[in-house]
Amino acid sequence: MKSDKKFNCTIEASMCFIGGKYKPIILWHLIDGEKRFSELQRLIPQATAHTLTLQLRELEEDQLIHREVYPVVPPKTEYSLTELGKTLIPLITELREWGRYYFEYTHQPNPCEQE
Repeated sequence: MKSDKKFNCTIEASMCFIGGKYKPIILWHLIDGEKRFSELQRLIPQATAHTLTLQLRELEEDQLIHREVYPVVPPKTEYSLTELGKTLIPLITELREWGRYYFEYTHQPNPCEQE
């Protein structure tokens, strides 16, 4: 767990836990509720299965998401936000809003118009 690591400031610590190529996007998609791995792959098609797996493992190790494995055939695994992870909802939502503002301010097309 990264909480054993020494940080110079709380921003550095925060970025250590939520920084990552797809971590904020994973957290965003889990706000709506639990998702299976295949659902997350469809929602984040640019992420390879390997990278998505690594990011999910790190989020789980840092107690931001919960992984539930059901003993069925074929195996079923669902991911959801933990109580700690849910505290990030305002931050993730604000990041989304800032992204919208950025594209408006710079007069660039928003690549996420379907949001």
